[in-house]
Amino acid sequence: MGTTPPSYVTRDDLANLKPGHPTLVAIDSDGCVFDTMEIKQKQCFFPEIIRHWRLEAIADQVREVAAFVNLYSTFRGSNRFKGLVLTFDFLCERADTASAEVVLPSMESLRVFVASGRPLSNASLEIEAERTGDAELQSVLAWSLAVNESVARTVQGVQPFDGVRAALDRMATSSDLIVVSQTPEEALVREWDENDIRTYAKVIAGQELGTKAEHLHLACDGKYEAGRVLMIGDALGDRMAAEAIGAQFYPINPGDEERSWKRLVDQVYALFLSGDYGGDVEAAYIREFDALLPETPPWA
Repeated sequence: MGTTPPSYVTRDDLANLKPGHPTLVAIDSDGCVFDTMEIKQKQCFFPEIIRHWRLEAIADQVREVAAFVNLYSTFRGSNRFKGLVLTFDFLCERADTASAEVVLPSMESLRVFVASGRPLSNASLEIEAERTGDAELQSVLAWSLAVNESVARTVQGVQPFDGVRAALDRMATSSDLIVVSQTPEEALVREWDENDIRTYAKVIAGQELGTKAEHLHLACDGKYEAGRVLMIGDALGDRMAAEAIGAQFYPINPGDEERSWKRLVDQVYALFLSGDYGGDVEAAYIREFDALLPETPPWA
């Protein structure tokens, strides 16, 4: 099975981040900076779920459920292990899977791991699987490593959305920039390196360093005044991470990413710097964003 690669940075790197500007902007990567969500999920995650758990008989249902969970709902952008639990939960609720005579895993051991407070990474799961000898955790780890291998083979040459480079150029002059993501750090660094934008970020934090809220807390605690931290993301989890530390949130709307980045450069970033972004202005953008991501699946 092999071991997972080490993290490029540590939690201490986040905690010891020294401000170079009075403001900080944290940026999600998949689906926000890069148009990678659809290709990673549909060509890597979904096929590996079907193959690993022998779900060919309900492949259409798996793809529909996994797409809702990971792309088109309030769960979009969830950590892969949380998304896997939700996918099987929704599959178990569907009548057309119950009649297909397939065995769906309960994921009870994975639920315990997800709720444990440990970093939801391959490295952390590998340690727990070895400690407990739990067959389900070992199986999930094998699936997750296979997903990583598939992503490395499949997702190459994906460029940032139009407007991202202009935004990074603009923000880097007045704010400290960091990447906060639930993607494995190896993939993050590779994608930012491939596109020659890694130097914009003071730190690239992946799933190995904990949740996005933990990333923000470590990077920001006691270093920036109220209203001086902005989280940019494309998922509800990004907004919740911002709320957890009292930061402001600007959404990159799924399906309208280019316009979202242009609006950030043309209007929103200046409002953030001047202290005029919060309140009703921020709330209006969030309402627009929330309307794009339903909580109830279409088959319910």
